[in-house]
Parts: sequence; structure tokens; C-alpha cells
Amino acid sequence: MPSLDDIADHQTSLDRADVAWLHLLVADWQIIADLSFADLVLWVPDAESKGFWSAAQIRPTTGPTSLIDDVVGTFIPAGKSDVLERAMASNDVLDAVSDEWQGGVHVGTETIPVRRTGRTIGVLARRTNLAGVRTPSNLEFAYRETADELLTMITKGEFPIPGERSELADSLRVGDGFVRTDGRGLVTYASPNALSAYRRIGLKGDLLGADLAQITQNLVGLRATDSTPVNFIGSRATEEAELDTGSASLLIRVIPLRSGGVRSGTLILLRDVTELRLRERELVSKEATIREIHHRVKNNLQTVAALLRLQGRRMENPEARVALDDAVRRVGSIALVHETLSQSFDQTVEFDEIADRLLRTVLDVSATETSVAAPGIRAERIGTFGSLPGDVATPLAMVLTELIQNAAEHAFTTGTDQRQGGHIALSVNRIRDRIRMRVSDDGIGLGADFDPAGSLGLSIVSTLVETELGGTLDFERRPTGGTTVNIALTI
Repeated sequence: MPSLDDIADHQTSLDRADVAWLHLLVADWQIIADLSFADLVLWVPDAESKGFWSAAQIRPTTGPTSLIDDVVGTFIPAGKSDVLERAMASNDVLDAVSDEWQGGVHVGTETIPVRRTGRTIGVLARRTNLAGVRTPSNLEFAYRETADELLTMITKGEFPIPGERSELADSLRVGDGFVRTDGRGLVTYASPNALSAYRRIGLKGDLLGADLAQITQNLVGLRATDSTPVNFIGSRATEEAELDTGSASLLIRVIPLRSGGVRSGTLILLRDVTELRLRERELVSKEATIREIHHRVKNNLQTVAALLRLQGRRMENPEARVALDDAVRRVGSIALVHETLSQSFDQTVEFDEIADRLLRTVLDVSATETSVAAPGIRAERIGTFGSLPGDVATPLAMVLTELIQNAAEHAFTTGTDQRQGGHIALSVNRIRDRIRMRVSDDGIGLGADFDPAGSLGLSIVSTLVETELGGTLDFERRPTGGTTVNIALTI
């Protein structure tokens, strides 16, 4: 289905300012459709005056539709629709055509010229499914009366009202809460939902006949988050705000109405968002608690690592000291994940940063403590992990720690001989939820009697990859010398 821009660019002679005006109109016309209980279709004239193109449509949320199929992109040749041609030449809303059957639906149509700077740039067709028409209630009468005023403003070039639109403007619907005031700011109608919302913020009695700006000011005091109610309810421009009394919250949007060039009243849309704001505050509190837990776990793990490091320095047995150093590294890798989670607003971490820090930290520690790792070992990461869940990041960090440490300690030494440096590469390939990674070195390679079960570190790696992460693991001798550990997993 083509867009409004597609139709305007390829089928009409409308300039950019005209198209921008039409965009403003269709951005706000859900209000008119809902107040009218009718569909709206925007028709624009063909560039060569050969007819009209349907450029946009909207269905009501308050009543049955007359548009069984989409009509955007439809072309009506000149001479086939007198009502559209008369609307292009008129300045007024044309009477309804109530005897038209389309696709088995009895449709009443009114046409409204869309004017800008004294020119008619399109026609708005209001289509009512007459099967849903009944004797109007006070609510329906107030809705339709307000819709007619907005349509009249369209014919005068007074609606839409220019200005920046916020997310709030698109979130409010007529059914959420509707209030209509007269030119003096007195309430002439308030829907049941609107009345309930005002009672939520402390209203006693009814709104009918009340000065809405003053009564709102009295109810919320100085707690209005954007501006004082007296100012924005009486504004000449469209205004949006959130009113908060501490115990209740309302979203409110004010649209001024004009008739005969003077202000005739105000249309107010509002919604009670008290429960929504309460849930948001609970979520914020929950997220803060989770981050604080991760922060405390990280601190506790760092304390454990410090105690192990202190104990290792007092050990005279070299093997015991190496074992404690290995434990420090393992605890540190887990603490690193919790540190990252403590700074995140969800339970995922950007694992690339963790991998890079592990590459640096493990090799630095290996070169300075009791390890026999060769000096001058270089390490690099190729590819990206992206964002990983915390329950995947923690075991994967331990796996990387063990593999990097194992390569640093064993890949570049043979007995008492020691190579001067080497290269370790961490290669990652991620496609959606599948990760394939390789840890490669250019060291001496695997011995003929290699058995991963004989190493505590590699046993930990195998258990974490195959059991906790549900992945696969294999060791490969590189033809040019060195070792590659291949890991594949689904997150």
C-alpha cells in the first residue's frame, strides 16, 4: 500500500509545505474519526487534473467501519465523483450522501475541503457505516458536535494546529477520557471515563459547569509536571502535560477549538495512568535492587579473591601457590560479569568488553605472578559477541579465562625451554542466537598424549561448555603449529 508521500510525490503537484500540512492532519485525525464514529479518507487532486487519488485512510475505534478493504492508492477519474469535485470548489462541509451501498455496506459520506493559506489542497471524506447509526446519547451528541467543529476548522485552514508533537499526543484516545468546554472555559460535557479520572485525583461531585482550569489547579496544586493547569488549559496552542497529585496521575492533552475566527471552546483528552506509573516505579525499584545485588556480589567476590591472593603469598609450596592464583583468576572472571551487570539496566551484558578485559588481565597476571607463561604474549579479539544474557556471560567468562590462561602457561614452553612470546587469537562469529568461537595460539601444539581430562582447567571448560551452556567443544592441532579450541553454542 503506497504512503502519503508516495502519492504526493508521484501523482500530484502539491509542494512540500502542502504535503507537510497533510501530514499534520493525518497525524491528528484519529481524534476526528473517533469523535465522528466514522472512517476518514484523504483524497488529493491528480497533477494533470484527471481525477483524485486516495492518499491516506483511518478507521474509528469507537464504531463500525465502512471500509471493508483498504482504499489508499485508489484513483477516481474526473467526472466519476461529483461530490469530490464540488468539495474542491467549495469552502464548506457538503451534505451527506446517505443512499450509497458499497460492498454490501450502507455508507453515508460527507466531504470536507482541506484548505491551507486560502487554497484547497485536498478533500477529506467522512464515511459513516449507517448500520451503526442510532439515536445519539449525550456522549455521542457531544462527540459529533466537537467533530463537526474540527472539520469546520479544517475548511478554514485552522486545523491541524502547527507545532511539535510529543509521544503523549499519539497515546491519548477519545475513549480514554473526553471533556468539552465552552469559550469561557466552563465544562459543557465530560465523559464517564474523564469524570472517573478527575475523581481519582480528588474531585468531589461533578464537572459539568465547572471552570476546568481552576478546578484542575485546585486539585493538583503546584504538582503539575509541565506547567500550571490554568496556563495550559487556557492556552491558544495545543498543549500536553502530566498531572501528578502524588497519589494519582493523569495524562492530559488540550486542543483549542475555533468558530468564526474566535475561540469557541476546548477539547480535552485525558487518561488515568496512576496504575501505570505505580508499576513503572516498582520496576525501577526492582531494577535498582537487582543492580545493587550484582554490585554486592561483585564486592564479595573481590573480597574472596583478595583473601585467596593474600593466602597465596604466604604459601611456601609452589604448587599450592599456583592453585590459589588460578582460583583468584576464576573468581575474578565471575566478579567481572557481576560488575558489568551492576551497571546495566537489564540482565544482559555487552560481552566484547568483558572478553577484552579478560585477554588483558589474564595475560598481565600470568606475566607477573608465579606462572611460567612466556613474556611478550600478544592477544587479540576478532569478531563480536554482542549482548549476552547474564546466565550465559558468567560461564562463558570462566571458559575464556581458563582457555587464555592455559594457552599462556603451556603453549609457548617445552620443558625448561621457553619461547620469547607468541600470539593468542579469540575469533568470534555470531549469527542471531548462534555463537561459534575459537581460541587459537601459535605455540608448540598438542602433545601426542594430550588428554583434556588430565587438566583441571580444561575439565572445567568441558563441563561449562557441554553441561551448563549446552554447546560443543573440540581441540584441533593447527597445521602451521599451535592449537585451536573450537566452541559452538546457542544462547
